[in-house]
Amino acid sequence: MLNKKAGPVQIVLVHKDEHSFELDEKALQSVLLEENIRDLDVVVVSVAGAFRKGKSFLLDFMIRYMYSKSNITQDWLGKDDEPLTGFSWRGGSDPETTGIQIWSEVFIVEKSNGKKVAVLLMDTQGAFDSQSTVKDCATIFALSTMTSSIQIYNLSQNIQEDDLQQLQLFTEYGRLAMDEISSKPFQSLTFLFKDFSSKGLEGGRPFIHKRIQVKEHQHEEIQNVRKHIHSCFTDVKCFLLPHPGMKVSTSPHFNGKLTDIEDEFKLHLKDFIPMVLDSGNIMEKEINGSKVTCRGLLEYFKTYLRLEQAEPRPHVELLLQATAEANNLSAVAAAKDIYYDGMEQACGGDKPYVSPAILDEKHVQLHDKAIEHFKKIKKMGGKEFSQRYQDELEIEIVEMHANFSKHNESKNIFSTFRTPATLFAVIVAMYMISGLTGFIGLDIVAQLCNCIIGLLLIALLTWGYVRYSGHYRELGGAIDSGADFILDRASAHMNIPVGGSMKNKTQTATQNTTMQKKIT
Repeated sequence: MLNKKAGPVQIVLVHKDEHSFELDEKALQSVLLEENIRDLDVVVVSVAGAFRKGKSFLLDFMIRYMYSKSNITQDWLGKDDEPLTGFSWRGGSDPETTGIQIWSEVFIVEKSNGKKVAVLLMDTQGAFDSQSTVKDCATIFALSTMTSSIQIYNLSQNIQEDDLQQLQLFTEYGRLAMDEISSKPFQSLTFLFKDFSSKGLEGGRPFIHKRIQVKEHQHEEIQNVRKHIHSCFTDVKCFLLPHPGMKVSTSPHFNGKLTDIEDEFKLHLKDFIPMVLDSGNIMEKEINGSKVTCRGLLEYFKTYLRLEQAEPRPHVELLLQATAEANNLSAVAAAKDIYYDGMEQACGGDKPYVSPAILDEKHVQLHDKAIEHFKKIKKMGGKEFSQRYQDELEIEIVEMHANFSKHNESKNIFSTFRTPATLFAVIVAMYMISGLTGFIGLDIVAQLCNCIIGLLLIALLTWGYVRYSGHYRELGGAIDSGADFILDRASAHMNIPVGGSMKNKTQTATQNTTMQKKIT
């Protein structure tokens, strides 16, 4: 059963008139930064290829399979009269998907070794429709390939030389950049063909081997195409499916019911989907030998799309630098989380007030732990390149410490009632002085004390009104400053150490942050 709240989320928008692309960062964050999956290594399954070849149709069966894993007694293909839902699709010849979409629910899968990974399903715009340029198609396919760990190249019939040349074109500039990172920059590629007499993975293995084999008698250009494919992917497979039936391929009213799909197609589909998504077959996304988390994938999308917007055709060096930047930003985000979560447990939310000395000690421990975690993560760009991101991490930790200290201080009862307590103490002192001076005949001093008492009472009532109503906050701040001044002077004369005011602490933290930035 599908989750009724889940659905496709558009993360890469296409502006067809300008032939440009835009990342919907908030939409991507809403999926990848869910608390239960953001730190899990991610498996990205993407389906790409020419338009109107059944990519969304195929992905919807993958969605059915992932949801059915919680009910092993149920046939994951579904009921015979059940319409196929998930990613938007339709029969006929008009394209349906634009840009890049992902399924809003990320599936958590436990592998055989007990490790939990996050599986993300991604749908891409079909290539070579009537409105897209070659560059548009190459951009979408390159983004899909660079961010996915399992790329399915969906084709409807027998492979042509044009199909291989298009694959070379689509992966070319990504491969050139990633070559400096790994000899095989991309991970898994599965060719998927329909309408074949021989079927399945066993039928596909000799078929694709024959089609992409490099032979001496071939023209140099044809050899280069095949060498390019072998140099790009660590794993190349091929799966052959029979034709799904005429209703699937031609009828605009076909809605995905199994009764309208050929039995032989359904039989082999039950082999293909588990081959891709079974816990023993899925592979996590890797860059430079390091696994990518959901949070890290967000950084890669942001960096690649930002580069695409800045440069019509990014140079190899820029793309390599962008990948290194995203890699380091992902490490910074993971390290920040370690510090934030630790401080949140110590003094965040509804936790009681913590002694500033204890909080500072906790800050030092978590700071060292976060920096150590950042250093341990395998990063690209070299030590000097990563140092800049470590410096930024240091600054952000200082800022977070200042915010946690401020939040913790607000829980201090004395801090909350600092001003009224000080005013009340001065009122009591003035009252006693007034009584004493009146008793010994110093009426002028007694009257002066009474006037001060009156003014302090007015100030106390005004402060209470400001705190209650939220109006005249500047006046309330002036009263707080006056009370702080009185308390600081009194404590200085009596040599009593008293913590500085909230304003002073905030100013100190800000000064520390500014100094750190200047040093950096």
